[in-house]
Amino acid sequence: MELKEKQRKILNVAVELFKEKGYMGSSVRDLATKLNIKAASLYAHIRSKEEILEWICFGIAQEFFDELQEVKNTAVAPKEKLNLLLDKHLSVVLKNRDVTHIYSNEWKHLEERLPEFVELRKNYQQEVEELISEIYKAENWELKSPSFTTRFILHTLNNSYFWFKRSSDSTDEITDEIREKILFGLLGNQKK
Repeated sequence: MELKEKQRKILNVAVELFKEKGYMGSSVRDLATKLNIKAASLYAHIRSKEEILEWICFGIAQEFFDELQEVKNTAVAPKEKLNLLLDKHLSVVLKNRDVTHIYSNEWKHLEERLPEFVELRKNYQQEVEELISEIYKAENWELKSPSFTTRFILHTLNNSYFWFKRSSDSTDEITDEIREKILFGLLGNQKK
């Protein structure tokens, strides 16, 4: 999805507004006020407030898919592939904290494209589950519930932005901490 410059500005301001007031608590008038334009002028650039939510949700979903494909196409040992999956997914979350917050909490307000988005999320979870299952099998680890393990990992990664202050923790520190908790929490402490 290629956005024009004005649409990109609208998107950036909408992200701030939706984060502050929530999608349902924000109006087109609120957005126009923040942009210092008339509400009617916004419609020259957007179809609706819902279109902005679509840009947010489908845009970051595409980033997650792109990173997942890179992981799947990387020829490394299975355990390293799991590390890479954690790194790639977290990199998208942490460089887009406000967008991730909206994606995680506001997607249910999509109306027109909700079934498409639900299917997209389901497909992503399924692809991650297949990758995790392959990794566990290759490492000869026991995996009692691939679905639960996948949901646990994705939920942890997607909500990691809650745990850290932007100014005090670097992305590398956050990634290392979460990777260690997921890997050693699931596999037991194997550090030497």
